[in-house]
Amino acid sequence: MLLQNRIDHYFDAIVTGASEKGTWVRIFDPPVEGKLVHGFEGLKVGRKLRVKLIMTDAERGFIDFVRA
Repeated sequence: MLLQNRIDHYFDAIVTGASEKGTWVRIFDPPVEGKLVHGFEGLKVGRKLRVKLIMTDAERGFIDFVRA
C-alpha cells in the first residue's frame, strides 16, 4: 500500500537475491523489497542498479520492478 501511488517512479536499489525463482531487489526510500521482473539477466547479489516500479498488489504482497 505504501507504494501504490508511486507506479512508474524510479528508485535506487540493490540486488538482495538471485535464483531460478527470481531476482529480488531492495529500494531504500521507502525501504521495501520486491521482485525484478524484467532486466534481471546476469545480475548478482550486491549489485546496485536503478529500477522502475511497475505494479503493486497489497492483497497478494507483490511489488514488481523493471530495470531502468
